Amino acid sequence: MSSQRPSTRSSQQEIQQVRPFRSRAQEATIALMRTASVLSRRYARLVEPHGVSLAQYTVLRILRGAGPEGLPTLAIRDRMIDEGSTVTRLLDKLERAGLVTRDRSRPDRRQVLCRLTPAGDQLLATLDPVMDDTDIATMSVLNDEALAQFIELLATVRTGQA
Repeated sequence: MSSQRPSTRSSQQEIQQVRPFRSRAQEATIALMRTASVLSRRYARLVEPHGVSLAQYTVLRILRGAGPEGLPTLAIRDRMIDEGSTVTRLLDKLERAGLVTRDRSRPDRRQVLCRLTPAGDQLLATLDPVMDDTDIATMSVLNDEALAQFIELLATVRTGQA
């Protein structure tokens, strides 16, 4: 049995654009944004049956990575993948669901520390294998060398935006 990959389509074909792109830079930008959108929708479909949005899932992962010390709200915002998300609103929903807690820190009462609850940790443990399998399946179209190059190229583009 041979493993056949689906043939690739250009961004121009995918969006059914008749006219050529104005530049390779425009084509690359649109391809990157379209790819991010396709992947976001795929991952959102995995987490939504568990009662969380993709942005809420990201907050939970950030808090798990922070450990028991937790993180201030602004630190969570700085670590978000999608900077358009309103962290306070995400935390409100996660707190109501019993997945995170928020406490005013003792030395500076203005700062709110957020922590993952055991229920939040359990939800992530449930989702980890599904997300890991999806990560592997998504990136299986690239070999290790291409994947390393892809990661470096994306980092180069992000660094250029600072």
